[in-house]
Order: sequence, then C-alpha cells, then structure tokens
Amino acid sequence: MTRGDLREVTTGSCSDLYYLDTGMYDTDEYGAVYVYDAARPAIVETGIGTHHDLILDALDELSISREDVAVIAPTHVHLDHAGGAGFLAEACPNAEVMVHEIGARHLVDPSRLVEGTKRAVGDQWEFYVEPEPVPEERVVELQAGDEINLGDHHLEVYHAPGHAPHQVVYYDRDDDALFTGDAAGIWVPERGEIFETSPPPNFDLEECLADLETVRDLHPEALLYTHFGPREYEVGAMDEYADVLTEWVERVEEKDEELGDRDAVVEFFADQTDMADVWGERKAREEAKLNVRGVLTYLRNRDGE
Repeated sequence: MTRGDLREVTTGSCSDLYYLDTGMYDTDEYGAVYVYDAARPAIVETGIGTHHDLILDALDELSISREDVAVIAPTHVHLDHAGGAGFLAEACPNAEVMVHEIGARHLVDPSRLVEGTKRAVGDQWEFYVEPEPVPEERVVELQAGDEINLGDHHLEVYHAPGHAPHQVVYYDRDDDALFTGDAAGIWVPERGEIFETSPPPNFDLEECLADLETVRDLHPEALLYTHFGPREYEVGAMDEYADVLTEWVERVEEKDEELGDRDAVVEFFADQTDMADVWGERKAREEAKLNVRGVLTYLRNRDGE
C-alpha cells in the first residue's frame, strides 16, 4: 500500500471495516487509520494530523457523510495516533472523540503533548502539524470495561498502559477483532515480522508484557495494527512479541553497560538498524533512536536513577 490507499479489511470475520495508509512520515505501510461503515460510523486512530484530508477523502469514497460520523477513537494520545483528532472533530461535527480518561485533557489542550513529542521525535517533527484542540464537551473519557456502541458493532475497552498510561485496546466482539494500538508491537507486512516499539517517556517492559496477557486472553481472530494493517492472529504471536521486546531491552541494557554513554548507545543502534529497505534509511534510523531512548529511560526509572 501507499499513501492514500484505502482497502477493505477481509482478515478473519471483519465486516464493514476499511483501513487507510496515511503515508505517515512520508513512509508507506507505517501508519493506518481504520474506518467503520457501520450503523454509527466511526474512525479508529487519526494519524499525526498532517494528512487528515486523506481520512476525509476515505469517508467520501465510502459515501459516509461527515455529519454521520458518530465516533472518533484513538487508542492513545501519542500524536501518531491522535494528532488528527481535532481536525476530524471539526470536520465531523456530530462525532464524539473517545479516549482513555488519563489522556483526555491532552486532546483539549495539546500543548504539553506537543512539547513532549518534539523532545521524543527530534528532527521527525517536520512531518507533523500542530494539532487542533478538541472542544472539551466533545471528549468522552473512557475506562476499562466501557463499551463503544456503533450499532452493529460494539468495541470493548481494555486498558493497556505498558506503552503509555493512556493507551487502550478496542475489542470488536462482533467481529472477533482487536485494535492493538501499540500494545502488540509494530507489524511489518512486507516481512511478516513483528518489530519492537518502546518510545519515551512511559515505556514499561513489565506493563507491556502484562498487556500481551490481555491480548492472549481475548485471543481475537484478527489483529488490527496501527503500524501496520490487519493480521490474522496466530498461536504464539504474543509470545513472539514478548521475546522480541524482552530481548530488545536486554540488548540495549548490555550496550549501555558497555559504552556508558547514552548518546553513543542511541547512535550504535541507529547504525545497526536493518529496516532501511522497508521504511527508508531516515525513518529506520529515527525509529531505532526513539526506541532506544525509551528503553534507556525505562532502565533509569527502574533502577531509581
């Protein structure tokens, strides 16, 4: 897929569901947004906001009136998932914007979120756009155990705080499908491989492993990744990601102990990335740097430094 491509999700028993490649970071097959052509139409995830017009074009392609969109539901408020929420809320005047209660205030006033994102992503900020605030009265604060009613689809809300304390995953019990956010890693369809995601400042290995237990317990037929696209659930998939994530943290910790210089550790793993053929060299290096910084922050918090 390339930027602007819209496809129906045919994985498992999914119905009424489409996914769009937003071309996030000018990279194909990295950022997806999902659209439900349901009784109460919904948008799950919003991208970084830069290409929110592509989401509106997708609504037009599906003959979904913007006034009919009932729900906009990012899995968490990191800007690669929620950066377009304000733009979409303005364009879809009857939609409620639903997010975990911890993150709700950052949609209303995104200033601190922008500040933190700029620190985390560095030069990648050039791909972003300043997010538009979401009017407070339009925001619905979610908690674990809540359900989003789309009429012929019902999304159950599960808290998944390992990646970020404001992250949830949505389980469509009607279709036996799970919107993973970043709880199950990054799916790389070109390779059929799972890749770690561990950004600062809130990455927590133990919590991430607990989130994988949540996914295992649900055992959905389909996994719907924001990064990137639908995947059939395979036995052992969560064990695979648990191994990837644990080994990743161990590698960073070992290199940190060896070099004793945080910047050197970041550059080492940026130089070692093997994802340039998939995402391009710049995005691959920046992704590695982001993930290393997250692990280093986690290790220092864990060790009380």
